[in-house]
Amino acid sequence: MAFVVVYDACVLYPNTLRDLLVRVGQRRLFQAKWTDQILDEVDTALARIPLDPEKMAARRKLMNAAIRDCLVTGYEPIIDGLVLPDPDDRHVLAAAIKAGAQVIVTSNLKDFPADALAQWGIEAKSPDDFVMDLLGMDDRVVYACAEAIASSRRNPPGTLEDVLLQLEKSGLIESTTALRSGPSTD
Repeated sequence: MAFVVVYDACVLYPNTLRDLLVRVGQRRLFQAKWTDQILDEVDTALARIPLDPEKMAARRKLMNAAIRDCLVTGYEPIIDGLVLPDPDDRHVLAAAIKAGAQVIVTSNLKDFPADALAQWGIEAKSPDDFVMDLLGMDDRVVYACAEAIASSRRNPPGTLEDVLLQLEKSGLIESTTALRSGPSTD
């Protein structure tokens, strides 16, 4: 495994972004990680829109089953010793430390300043920067994952462009531009 990545709740809330991050995590270019507490935050955010509780529970179960060893546990004793601008984000950093992560993928970069993470050898990256890194590693894998999302949509059917537009709405500006160019041919 090349590196370990912890996903913050804010990148697991948008459906298409979550789908892409889980699918690329399944391809084992890196080890994707999260915690039950992170998933609780996703559930809280999703509860603001009317969703069937059974579907929410099924989503969580599917996520945890999709990637082997994705759940970080035993990080709780680390939380109180950490300092971040938003104390409510300390559990994410604690999970990253416990998991030996090199990256936290978050849309809230201001809550994970570089100086607070440096001592742990961890870097916070936006989802767009993270996906751009993955495209640099193996753009065909990321492209295939985006195509698979489109192919999985049935009601209504989806296209790759639909997926890319949804990813753009989630902040993946550079990544979607790169994906529109198609995978490398070498």
